Formats: sequence, structure tokens, C-alpha cells
Amino acid sequence: MSDHLCRANLLYRDPTAPVDARVSDLLSRMTLREKVGQVNQRMYGWDAYRHTPDGGFELTDALYAETERFEGLGALYGLQRADAWSGVDHDNGPDAEHGAALAETVQRHVVERSRLGIPALFVEEVPHGLMALDGTVFPVNLAVGATWDPELYERAAAHAAAELRSRGGHVALVSALDVSRDPRWGRTEECYGEDPYLAARLTEALVRGAQGTVSPDGSFAADRAPVVLKHFAGQGATVGGRNSAESELGRRELHEIHLPAARAGVRAGAAAVMAAYNEVDGMPCAGNRALLTELLRDDWGFEGLVMADGLAVDRLARITGDKVSAGALALNSGVDLSLWDEGFTHLEEAVERGLVEETVLDTAVARVLRLKFRLGLFDGTPESSAPEAGGDLSKEVARAAVTLLRNDGVLPIGGNVTRVAVLGPQAATVAHQSGDYTAPQRPGTGSAVLDALRRLAPPGLDIRHARGCALTGDDLSGIPAAIAEAAAADLAVLVLGGSSARGAGTEFDANGAALTAVDHMTCGEGVDLAELRLGAAQYTLLDAVVATGTPTAVVLVQGRPHVVPDTAPALLTAWYPGPWGGEAIAEVLLGLAEPTGRLPVSVPRSAAQLPVYYNHKDTEYGGYVDGSAEPAYSFGHGLAYTDFVFGAPRLDGRTVAVEVTNTGVRQGRSMVQVYLRRMITASWPRTLELCAFEGVDLAPGECRTVLTRLGADRLAGADVVQIRVASSARAALTAVPLTLDLRS
Repeated sequence: MSDHLCRANLLYRDPTAPVDARVSDLLSRMTLREKVGQVNQRMYGWDAYRHTPDGGFELTDALYAETERFEGLGALYGLQRADAWSGVDHDNGPDAEHGAALAETVQRHVVERSRLGIPALFVEEVPHGLMALDGTVFPVNLAVGATWDPELYERAAAHAAAELRSRGGHVALVSALDVSRDPRWGRTEECYGEDPYLAARLTEALVRGAQGTVSPDGSFAADRAPVVLKHFAGQGATVGGRNSAESELGRRELHEIHLPAARAGVRAGAAAVMAAYNEVDGMPCAGNRALLTELLRDDWGFEGLVMADGLAVDRLARITGDKVSAGALALNSGVDLSLWDEGFTHLEEAVERGLVEETVLDTAVARVLRLKFRLGLFDGTPESSAPEAGGDLSKEVARAAVTLLRNDGVLPIGGNVTRVAVLGPQAATVAHQSGDYTAPQRPGTGSAVLDALRRLAPPGLDIRHARGCALTGDDLSGIPAAIAEAAAADLAVLVLGGSSARGAGTEFDANGAALTAVDHMTCGEGVDLAELRLGAAQYTLLDAVVATGTPTAVVLVQGRPHVVPDTAPALLTAWYPGPWGGEAIAEVLLGLAEPTGRLPVSVPRSAAQLPVYYNHKDTEYGGYVDGSAEPAYSFGHGLAYTDFVFGAPRLDGRTVAVEVTNTGVRQGRSMVQVYLRRMITASWPRTLELCAFEGVDLAPGECRTVLTRLGADRLAGADVVQIRVASSARAALTAVPLTLDLRS
């Protein structure tokens, strides 16, 4: 009788049996070697196949060797990944048409090589959309944070998950837990912002959207994907804004700022979290039992999977002395699944040497197997069809993120303007709109600001263009042409910014971080800045255009706040808005859409001020002798093309009510922000804490009462608090407070 027929009648093969019973049955039949294989995720997925001359794909000897090594495969990372690091592009990689077939071929091989027929988990990067050829690229997390719109983000997350599953992928790696505390960090673009409450609400939306409604038996829908929330925890607080540096975090700072998003994700049902690179209280997260077991599992009750970040387990050898003991430390601390490291490949030896108990390994293996059963990988789950094209949804997110910071009446572009000069290094390119972790795009995907303005401009509006300068460097040769266009125009639109686009010539670390950036890169993983300045020539271009006397609107396409002087009468930021961001920007400039974004981070005046986040401790926060300590623009700030007036807020129990009136002549969206100021409390408080927010769309002259509910968890630890309702953190400082005595 064949192995297949023998397996068919076993309990773990019975789709009607409870998942835990199936896991226990399968685990009882596994050898130590097979167990170790299930907690290893060793390969780069692009090394598992090669492109054949006839346009197909064949499996590689590297995949054969890996499956032979452990008689199967626990998980495979990045089978669909395409970028400069992997070397995968449209000439040699799996696109939307062929991705599912490749995944099926790899899975068939894995199951056939496994004595017990155990399938592999296919794990993919989904940082702002599926990072694969033909995957929809959404705006980066910082732009998502600027929308202040969890419901919109939930829809985007659902779309990304559906694309992942339609390509044969299973698990989505999504940055969600990093909180930006130093914008010099190159991965600031992967943060939702500087505030833990905003990050928590967006993390919940991510989990709801990607994972959907889980069935009573714990299984996922065919078009939904379990998420791995990155990175747990405190990675946004690395010293000096340097990637993977140490984090000097006290227990209170960790819990108040860096853990709320993770706590919210766990409560929402997140399937997995990823241990971060940084250390917490002297121990790297991948070896931090207090964090991964005592807090995450014992205190929070998390039952899901913990994955290590790439090669993080091997870094523990700096503490333990060798990679065998490093793997044992990570497993004993609470890591269930490795990523590329050698440490977990030696777990069989670690068990035999008594460095780790086999029962601890069994617990980790059970978590891996449980996720595979919940995904239906043993049961021939029907394939998920691809969702409709996501460009319109990506543009909707981009439009909601556009944030108007300053406007001296030059926007929107009015009927008195007949000629517009569109200038700057970001004006005519789509390549630098999408941020890090972006797959190569097909020619013609998306729209640059210049092209969108030309397409959407009303009849009679003449659009002219000159680049002016490059993103980086000090070449000024193109500036005279830009000056000429600006001087002859009624309005100059100057599109400046940075880039995280990795290209040929980028040198990569073993974990994919940039070691040396190509010339245009100013942001992204491994691209940290000591200053927050744009390329030198961009400032020369700005000064020259403003000096012509032509009214100028500056548009920033960026992955972090940059320092830009307040010399132009209008300034807006779109962050990295994705391929369709140019059209979203153009719609706002022309007044076809209203600016609705709000800052998810404070914008500093210079790097010398840092830190400048709004929720600092409530101490004397005075200026410097040589400058202000206040940000240029505060958290929550954002203007509209109309004006709003807030009435006096009212408290009914823990419900805050405020009347909002649109006093202008255009429709617009106001963001009611509710801040907490602790007055009598057990520990030294923060100046302000965001505790609720609600967007409201109002027609000209319309008035509406907006209600927000204060959660009990936001009020914990205080006896008396003030509630302040305002349009930004800075405005909240002078807002009339409502006092809530929680002792009564």
C-alpha cells in the first residue's frame, strides 16, 4: 500500500476532526528531524526556481537539497518576491498569470518529499500591497497614518490579502508595530506615525481586513491571509535613528508607546508577530523571554506564531558563543519559526545536548502546524480567484493621505491661473512615488504629477515643465530652465522629495537591507540620515523659484519628514503615495478633491531639535538658546480648502460630543481629535495623549454633532483627567478642557 493511501485514513488527514486533535496526531508521528524542519524557514524563495527558455519555471537543486535536509519544508519565504535584491523582474519572475502555478509546483514537490505529506507555508512580504510582479502597490504606512481612516485601510488590507492568496501565498508579513520616534530612521515610512493610539487603530484595521472573519473552527477564508505583525517591539526607538541599533527603553516607555499597537493586533486576532532586531533591556527581542513568553503569551494570552526577523537568531551567538546555543536561546525564549538563520537548523543537536527540551520544540512545531491546518493546506482548499484591479483603491488611499500644511490662498488652482510651471525632480516620475519594498512595475503603471495635471487640467490651462535638478547631488545646470518657466507662469508647482527606490548598483546585506544606497536613495531600510535635509540642489531650486515672485506651491513626495523652509505660500505632503499618487496629488491641486490628510508625525524644524513628538513627558519643554523646540507642524495638523469651527465639547459619561460647523464655501472633511491630559495620576504623565478621533464630512454651512467614546483602557492609571478637543495636538494645548474625575 502506498504512503499516500496509508496516510489517508489517519486522524490528521480528517478535515472534520478538530484542529488541535489533528495537530496532536500529526506531531505524535513526527521524528525529531522532521520537527526541526517545520520550524525552519531557510531559503530565499527566488532560489527555489529558475526561469526556463520556454517561459516556464523549473525547480532548483537548492530546493531539492533543502527539502531533503529535513524531509520536507516548514516555510518558504519570498517565492513571489521581486525587487533589486532578489534580482527578480518581469523577464525572469512569476507574474500574476504564472504565480499560482509556480506555488502549486513547489507545494507538490514539498508534499511528495515529506514522509507525512506536510505542506509548506508560503510567506510573502505585503508591506503596502503584495510585493510581487503585478501586485497592487498601495501608499506606504506613513501615508496610511495620514489618512486617519481605519475603514479605508481595512479595505486596502483585504485587497492585498486576496491578491496574496490568489497567487498561492499563505502568510502576509506586514509592518505595523513600529512607532516613529526619530524620523532620521530610514524605516520611518513603514510606521503609521508617532502615536500609539493611531497605530493601534490602524493595526486592528489591518488584521480585520487581511484575516477577515475567522470561522468557528479557526480557519481562514480562501481570499484572506493570516498576518505576521512586524516588529515586536520597540524598533522605532533605536538610538540615533540608526537601523537595528540598541533601544534605550524603560518599562513604562515600552508599554505606553511601543506596545499598544501590538496589544491591539493580538486582541484583534493576529495570527503571528515577528520579533524585532533591537534589544529591550539588554536582550535582543529574538532571545527575550520576558517579552515573547512572559508578556506576549502569559500576560496577553497570545496563542499564535512568533517568527524571528531575518538572521536575528544567529545574532544571538554574540551572547551565547555559537549558533547552536543561539538557536536554543531563541526557541526557549518563544520563537517558533526562524528566517534564514543557521541557529534553528541545529535544534536537533541542541535537544541532544540538553540545551532545549523536545517538549519546547513540540510546542513551537504545533503552532506552525496549527496555522497550516487553519489555512486548509492539508485539505485541498479551493483556489482563490484574483480580485479586481486595485489601482482605484490605491489612489483612494493616496488621495486621503494628501496633507495641506500651509496655504496662503494659492490653492486650489483657480480660474485666474492660465499657465502653470510644474517643476522639480519628483514632478515627472512615477519611479520614486512608491517607497521601499516595491516590486518592479510594468511600463505605464500609475501616473506622475505632471502627466496627471495635463490630463485633468481644465481647457485653457497651459501646463509647462522643467525638471530643475535631481533628487540628490548639487548639479545646478537645470535650474535656469526651471527659473524661466516659473517666471513666465501664473503659478509654480514645485514637486520635491526623496526616494527609497532600490535599483541596479544597490549593495545589500544578507537580510535585504541596503548596505550602500544608489545615488537617488534617501530613505528605506538601511538608509538612515544624520540630517533631515533634501538633496542640496533641491533647496537651491526652491530658493530660485520663489525668488521669481511667482506664487509657488511645494509638493513633497517623501518617506519621512524633511526640513523645508517656509518660503513658498503653499506646502503639502503626499508621503510615498504609490504609483497612482500623482493623480491623487493633481486632483487636490486642481480642487477636484479636498485635502483631507492629517499629520501622523510632527515635522521638525531641524534634526538638531529631535525628539519633537507631541506626547513627551509633561515637563518644562522650553526652547533652545539658539532656536525653538517646537515642531514646524504638529501631530494632527492638516488644512482644508474650507474652514471649520468646533463648538464647546460636552461630556456624557465617557462620551465626548462636539458640534463641528463648516463655515466656508466648499465641502470638506474635519478630523475631530480628542486628547487626554492626566492631572492626578500615579506616575509622571505625558503632556497630551490622543484617545479618540473621528472624521466628519460637511457641506458648506453644515453643522453636525460628532460623538467619540473614551475607552476604559485609555483612562486607566489616572484619577483626574482633562479632555481636550481640537484639530491638532498643538491646538489641543490651548483648547478649553473638560475635567473628568474618575474617582466618583
